[in-house]
Amino acid sequence: MTTVVLAAAVANRHRLGGSIWVRRSWARALQRLGFDVFLLDELLPGGDAATFTQATEELGVSGALLEGDNVHGVDRRELLERLDEAALLVNLSGHLRDAELLRRPRVRAFVDLDPGYTQIWHAQGHDVGLRGHDHYFSVGLNLGTPGCSLPDGGIRWRPIRQPVVLDRWPPSEEEAAAFGGFTTVASWRGAYGRPVWEGRSYGLKAHEFRRFASLPQRTGLPFALALDIHPADEHDADRLRVAGWKLLDPSLAGDIEGFRCFVRSSGAEFSAAQGVYVETRSGWFSDRTVRYLACGRPALVQDTGFSEHLPVGEGLLSFRTLEEARDGAQAIVADYERHRRAARRLAERCFAPAAALAPLLEATGVAP
Repeated sequence: MTTVVLAAAVANRHRLGGSIWVRRSWARALQRLGFDVFLLDELLPGGDAATFTQATEELGVSGALLEGDNVHGVDRRELLERLDEAALLVNLSGHLRDAELLRRPRVRAFVDLDPGYTQIWHAQGHDVGLRGHDHYFSVGLNLGTPGCSLPDGGIRWRPIRQPVVLDRWPPSEEEAAAFGGFTTVASWRGAYGRPVWEGRSYGLKAHEFRRFASLPQRTGLPFALALDIHPADEHDADRLRVAGWKLLDPSLAGDIEGFRCFVRSSGAEFSAAQGVYVETRSGWFSDRTVRYLACGRPALVQDTGFSEHLPVGEGLLSFRTLEEARDGAQAIVADYERHRRAARRLAERCFAPAAALAPLLEATGVAP
């Protein structure tokens, strides 16, 4: 069986259920395609080794957790052997930086999960882990095209979609019998400030969400946010509450099961995107939205340019203006059953492992 090494931040995402689902989904998707997956992670300060161990056990994969000069899970000799025998390294967000380890697999693929930040930081001279790879992929579906204003750094970026293993996110007829309201999970500002490139400062999710704060009032429909927001932004939280948003504790979706329960108990997703994704027309599409679609929850999400690549109108609706968001919300509720079924079909068509990861296998030439 062909070995693929998946380098991914798991241990350091232990309070971020959605982020862990991203890494697990890549591992399971590669497994479903017939690969032997070896999970490689690095424990950073504040990380949790138990989260990594839990992931390898539940996925049924072997793996190694690096901690300085120490290796947990296997000894260093075995780690080097597994890397040497690997046909492919999939390096999510450039998590693996160790040059000795990076060069050992026969083919090395960098997968960009944050289009905008990755390219701007690279253009500014920061090390974002791009060196030493043979192929480069991005969930920014427009990256490197004339319609996207991000610097490509002289790299050929290939588009790739976030995979989802569908039987991990089954539709529930019972839970979806009635529309339960629009929800999402969000960080108001995130860990980084506004990215700046060629004199332009790009916005954060907070700046985009403010544009749509009045949506509950304009539609008369229920909207809820599991929102990570700093006390310094309490004025924004108050504005959302006054406008009719229900603000929930983000810890409700803070682990993998909490995140799955939160999504599956929702009626549909509504979400704005990071300003840098929107303003550059990157074509970014959220892994979180993929999971809403997979379990038959329609999604109404801000267009970043993804509508040029994904079918929109049934199950998945995009918006650019407040009026389009209002009309989209009302359309989903008016014909909820049709949109619910279309959401699942779209996930099956576009995000199942074979469809989502086809660009990776075609470009690298690696087969199970």
